[in-house]
Amino acid sequence: MQKRLASIALLIVLFSCVNNENTKTPIAKVHDKFLYKEDIEPLLPDKISKEDSLLFVSSFINKWAKEQLLLQKAKINLDKEEESIQQLVEQYRQDLYINKYKEAIVKQDLDTLVTQVDIDSFYTSNKEIFKLNEELLQLRYIYLGNDVLNPKEFISLFKSDTKESDAKIIEQKLQLKAYNLNDSIWVRYYDVLKKAPFIRSYDKNKFLRKNKYIQKEDSSGVYLVKVKDVLLRNQIAPMSYALPTIKQMILHKRKLELLRKIEETLTEDAIKNKEFQIY
Repeated sequence: MQKRLASIALLIVLFSCVNNENTKTPIAKVHDKFLYKEDIEPLLPDKISKEDSLLFVSSFINKWAKEQLLLQKAKINLDKEEESIQQLVEQYRQDLYINKYKEAIVKQDLDTLVTQVDIDSFYTSNKEIFKLNEELLQLRYIYLGNDVLNPKEFISLFKSDTKESDAKIIEQKLQLKAYNLNDSIWVRYYDVLKKAPFIRSYDKNKFLRKNKYIQKEDSSGVYLVKVKDVLLRNQIAPMSYALPTIKQMILHKRKLELLRKIEETLTEDAIKNKEFQIY
């Protein structure tokens, strides 16, 4: 069987079968269904080797045959379900058309410009939906390796916490294993644990405090962490953190409103033109 499939595949790859504009070349048959050479040719990857072509075509023929055999068996055993299946198929077809049309409308007519005024208004009116289900922190940290030549200088600069001291740290950042000096960004507590696993050894409630400073040494170096601010579960997420979600929700609301108006307009026009009547 494999030799036969390989032979068929070779014929396809080398295009040795005679074909013309009105004739397709069959290469496999299951009951009354045929698979043609022309069905597979467009699917062959570009610049594929002869060996890979043989494997590809053989695999495709086997897959096609199994699908046809299963389909035939299903039709025989599910004959009583034919009407229900056809209804499902027709409903899927209708849904597909409608969804494609809606996508085209949204792509063409949806206003995707979200201004700061839009964001402020939405956030202020919907704060309750932005309650946190996890802790957030604003913090800064550096991780010094044991090979750092001037650890005391880094520690002093980190504690200073000024633009000038941060600039000096960044000038020497190649000596650092890791660092983050931007404490204006809110980050998830569990993301902090990934960056600094040693924090797991601290009591969570004691760590999650404003202005918490930690200096921790281990076998590979020194961690310096300064927690600027903390937000706990059920507190309202800050706008900066919720911003991507806010934009997404604004656009989704606009999309629903656009589609609702389109549907209303279609219905009104149909009634006006007597294309839609209720008896």
